[in-house]
Amino acid sequence: MRVLVTGGAGFIGSHLCERLVEDGCDVVCLDNLSTGRELNIVGLYGNPRFDLVVGDVRKIDGTGFEWIFNLASPASPVAYQRDPIGTLKTNVVGMGNVLQLARKVGARVVQASTSEVYGDPLEHPQREGYWGNVNCYGPRACYDEGKRAAETLCHDYRNLHGVDVRVVRIFNTYGPRMQADDGRVVSNFIVQAMGNEPITIYGDGTQTRSFCYVSDMVDGLVRAMSVSDLVGPTNLGNPEELQIGYLADLILEKVDTRSQVIYEPLPEDDPVRRRPDITKAKEQLNFMPVVGIDEGIEATIDYFKGVRNER
Repeated sequence: MRVLVTGGAGFIGSHLCERLVEDGCDVVCLDNLSTGRELNIVGLYGNPRFDLVVGDVRKIDGTGFEWIFNLASPASPVAYQRDPIGTLKTNVVGMGNVLQLARKVGARVVQASTSEVYGDPLEHPQREGYWGNVNCYGPRACYDEGKRAAETLCHDYRNLHGVDVRVVRIFNTYGPRMQADDGRVVSNFIVQAMGNEPITIYGDGTQTRSFCYVSDMVDGLVRAMSVSDLVGPTNLGNPEELQIGYLADLILEKVDTRSQVIYEPLPEDDPVRRRPDITKAKEQLNFMPVVGIDEGIEATIDYFKGVRNER
């Protein structure tokens, strides 16, 4: 099996590349390294089943691929708001290029969409049939609407051209190789606690997220690619819903720190509640996360300690 992973040097992408190589696939990682890092995939260097191509999904070409995982996009607010036009083009133009390539070579595609297509949801938990509550002019729109448009392209290429494309909506994912400055809540809290800085909660701490450990997410992606068919979007994530205040307390408990919690206003369009309904993934992919929040947070803290010790 020859596999293309766009965005393969990123947080989730690098773990996916490792899993695919372990499974015996020949993997080509395409990444422009704007948010991905070579450090994430250095463990694969020298492996004959792995090749890094520094390039942009907005100018993609190639042959001989049987599977394509499209993870090419900045995924944290800090990263995608740095270049909102580029983010939108990566998601729309890049998606079109991936689908054109898949059509040409007969490849199967998994598109890494996002729970952000639901916006600040008015339905809870979120089912795949929910259309969402997205502000198309807000600071998150370049990412949210880019992913929504990409899903439309996937739907149309499947219906009009028969491209075998599977759309998965990724909910909050965490674990080793998160970037310390990506602005996500898990990495923020851990870095702040390790530095004895105030742990900053935006809002009152009662807003919720559902955190999926990266190995579970990678397993879901591989399962989505491996089944004979998967029609329509599929939620991937951990259905356990946690308050942000609980996450802060958990990290304070596990890190030797003098940090205290402080509160700041909730950013514009930041969702108040987020929890996936993964009934479809359980029934069609036999997917169910196995890594609990305690185990996952401990592994993530150990990663950040290792990064700090290397400096």
